[in-house]
Amino acid sequence: MPYFTLTVNGERHRVEGDADMPLLWVLRDRLGLFGTKYGCGAGVCGACTVHEDGRAVRACTIPLGAAVGKSYITIEGLSPDGTHPCQRAWIEEDVAQCGFCQPGMIMETVALLRANASPSDRDIDAALGGHVCRCGTYARLRAAVHRAAASGRTTR
Repeated sequence: MPYFTLTVNGERHRVEGDADMPLLWVLRDRLGLFGTKYGCGAGVCGACTVHEDGRAVRACTIPLGAAVGKSYITIEGLSPDGTHPCQRAWIEEDVAQCGFCQPGMIMETVALLRANASPSDRDIDAALGGHVCRCGTYARLRAAVHRAAASGRTTR
C-alpha cells in the first residue's frame, strides 16, 4: 500500500492507505482523531466536518490522494483543551444532548464566523442547514453561534 503525507492539526503525518480511502477514515483509524464523526458517508449530515486550508469540508468525501498538500484542522486541533470561543459557547448554551453532531457543527461555525463576524439567524441557518442534529437543538445552536460571535475571538 502507498504512503501519503498529510498535514493535520499543524503536524505532518505519513500514513499508509489507498488513494481513494476517505480522509475521515484516515483521521479516525490511522491518526486516532475520533472527534470527527462518521454520520452518513455521503457528505450530507455534516458530522465529519473539518477545515481544509481554512474552509469547512466533509472529510467523508475527500479521498486520501486528494488530501496531500493541503492542511486540515479537526475539532482536536481547534482547541485541545476546549477553550475555543465556539466550544465554550456550545457548553454555555447547553447545545449538545448526545453530542454526536456537535464537532462538525462547531467546525462549520468557526468557518462561518471567520467569513461573517456577526451573522444573522438567516446566515446561521444557511451555513448550518446541511448539518443534521437528531436531538433537535437548533435554537440553542443559534444562541451559541451568537454568543461565540459576541466574544470577538473566533478567527482560528
